This record gives sequence, structure tokens and C-alpha cells, in this order.
Amino acid sequence: MNQTAGAHPAAKIGFSADDVVMEIGWDDDVEESWRDAIAEIVGSEIEDEDYDGSVDSVLLWFRDGDGDLTDDIVDSLATLEEKGFVLLIVPKVGSPENVDAADIQEAATTAGFKASSTFKVGEDWIGTKLVQGGTAKQR
Repeated sequence: MNQTAGAHPAAKIGFSADDVVMEIGWDDDVEESWRDAIAEIVGSEIEDEDYDGSVDSVLLWFRDGDGDLTDDIVDSLATLEEKGFVLLIVPKVGSPENVDAADIQEAATTAGFKASSTFKVGEDWIGTKLVQGGTAKQR
């Protein structure tokens, strides 16, 4: 990992060299600098949502109106390693596509995750790290 990747906020979330990261919900509005930094940290391209191998983490872009957040989080469990995490990224507060924090918490808990931290992802997005260990874990 070079100095640029280490300086990026994505380096503090838990991505490591040789991790496999799958992405769900990519569109042309995502924060590309975060995608690039994560790919640089792990040392490979981010896999798309059709990837069927096991993954260390899931990068989930979700906007109000994209469908069912709980379903998308549960779907990430199909390939997620036991100690893996989901980085849920939603539009910032004030955006018409923002997802309410209470909805995020409810979806995470229903899917068997806990929200562990929230932070800015560029100018237009908010990220929440979801870790496994909630009460309703499904496999």
C-alpha cells in the first residue's frame, strides 16, 4: 500500500491487502475516489454484484427508491465471510434520495448486523460500517 492509499479515509475502515470486495448498487453517481482508494488498498478491482465467490466485504451504494435495503443487506450475506463487513453508503442528509438513519438501523438489525460507525464519503455520501453480530443473523 502506498502513501496515497494510506492517507485516504477508506484505509481506516478495515479494508486490507488481498481482500475481495464486492460492490452492489453502483451507478454513475457514486464517489469514484472511494472506489479507487478501496481497489488500491486491496490490490485488485472491486467485484460486481454477480460475483459468486466468498468476499471479505461488501460495498453497498443505496438510495431511497432503490428497493428494499434489508433485502440488499441480507443478500450480501450469501458471499460474505464470517468476519466480513458491509460498507453501506447512502446520499447525504438533505438529498432527496437520503435514507433515514433509523431505517438503516432497522434494516441492519433485521439482517443480523450492527452499525459500528458513520462517516462522510466524499461531498455527497454518508457511509455506515455494518458488522455482523446482530440478533437476527440469517444464513
